[in-house]
Amino acid sequence: MSRAALLVLADGRFPAGGHAHSGGAEAAVRAGHITDAASLEEFCRGRLHTSGAVAASLAAAASLGVDPGELDLAADARTPSPALRVAARRLGRQLMRAARTTWPHPELDALARGFPKGAHQPVVLGLTARAAGLGPLDAAYCSAYEGVSGPATAVVRLLSLDPFDATGVLARLAPDLDRVARDAVEAGRAAVTEGVDVLPARSAPLLEIGAEAHAAWAVRLFAS
Repeated sequence: MSRAALLVLADGRFPAGGHAHSGGAEAAVRAGHITDAASLEEFCRGRLHTSGAVAASLAAAASLGVDPGELDLAADARTPSPALRVAARRLGRQLMRAARTTWPHPELDALARGFPKGAHQPVVLGLTARAAGLGPLDAAYCSAYEGVSGPATAVVRLLSLDPFDATGVLARLAPDLDRVARDAVEAGRAAVTEGVDVLPARSAPLLEIGAEAHAAWAVRLFAS
């Protein structure tokens, strides 16, 4: 196992397309739910313990070898918003391109053939971690961190928030990230023996509603 591979995968400069997505922050800013560092922290914490926990569990399960087709169906069932499903598959397709170039692997090739329009991003992320020689905890951490770092970075642009304040938000979320990642691995291990139905299915209705509204905007800075 190479910890350096985790640094490459989690690096914001890894060309996986995440820079074009705000993780729901753009809609939350317009709705007045995010106005400063404190409200950004509340938003990120809520996202982490709902959709973030689901994504981290999917990634951990994929890295453990759970069937990616079943995981993709499970991700679909846990994503009511059509706009979010489209975004997740778009991100999965972009990540797949980067992953197959960086860590060529037969399982990535098979997933790309099975989902030419893209599998859900957490599923691709977990399989990418597996191809890179990383474990389920690495995959869970990477997924959970992406789920909060994306909105934090976006809000710097959307509100001209001080980058130091945004980084402080991420630092204060570290204990929550630890818990979510550990729980995700437990859920992933359970899915190996009990099937994907045991994975968490936590909802975040405001994220879903915001995503549908955001998709209809004529002008927007981020794709989602």
